[in-house]
Amino acid sequence: MSEPRGASSADDPVADAASTPRPAAFFDVDNTIVRGASAFHLAVGLYRRGFFRPWDLVRFAGHQLRYRMLGENRRQIDRLRGEALTIMRGHSVAEVTAIAEDVYDEVLHLRIYPGTRALLDAHRAAGVPVWFVTASPREIAELLARRLGATGALCTVADEVDGFYTGRLVGDLLHGEAKARAVRELADRAGLDLAQSFAYGDSTNDVPLLSTVGHPCAINPDRRLRRRATELGWPMRDFRPARHRVRRGARAATYAGTAWALAVTARAARRALTARTDR
Repeated sequence: MSEPRGASSADDPVADAASTPRPAAFFDVDNTIVRGASAFHLAVGLYRRGFFRPWDLVRFAGHQLRYRMLGENRRQIDRLRGEALTIMRGHSVAEVTAIAEDVYDEVLHLRIYPGTRALLDAHRAAGVPVWFVTASPREIAELLARRLGATGALCTVADEVDGFYTGRLVGDLLHGEAKARAVRELADRAGLDLAQSFAYGDSTNDVPLLSTVGHPCAINPDRRLRRRATELGWPMRDFRPARHRVRRGARAATYAGTAWALAVTARAARRALTARTDR
């Protein structure tokens, strides 16, 4: 991206940057602020209004399930992006934006993690600019930023001509290293001190973003980010419901129990085979 996209207020918060560098707080969205993939919930809303075929929604649901279970996968995201852009070609931007508002009121506001919301509000109360940094489309990212009182959003932007989608992107998907570049560009324009800034993300793909600031924190980390954060000494916070953690612990216990049972069985089989050989 050549410039930060998605300021959520009429006045450009970048244009009024103070001369003295100040900190900011950067939040990933999916599984950091919102449980699951926010774009999936928009896709459901669009499906209900006739944008997609049932099979399209089934594919998106499969991507959502895989994302919730295994975390982000760049190849998967690129494939999903291509499908979504093709489907959206020729549709009205104003119509999709209005649908996104309905989706927030119907679903998204119920899927916001209270713990992350409290962090966001604490930064706002301290006068720290809050930016969302996400691969989610502008229609969702800017909406969330506005509804949650953030300064703005750096996000993926779909190209449009005369108010209709062309099926292309402006720049690239804001993901991985692209998030870090967008934050550095914003810092240069807005006079932000990244060494004193904060960043929050849930996935190993957020490591470039987290590494850009002086105060990174893993929120609801996936397995790979948890391991990376432990290696680097980054703080971690888990705001997922307790039942999620219980299920995760139960799965781990089941896997461990199965491995133990297989090991015991293998040792017993070896002993039996040895006893037979010695006869």
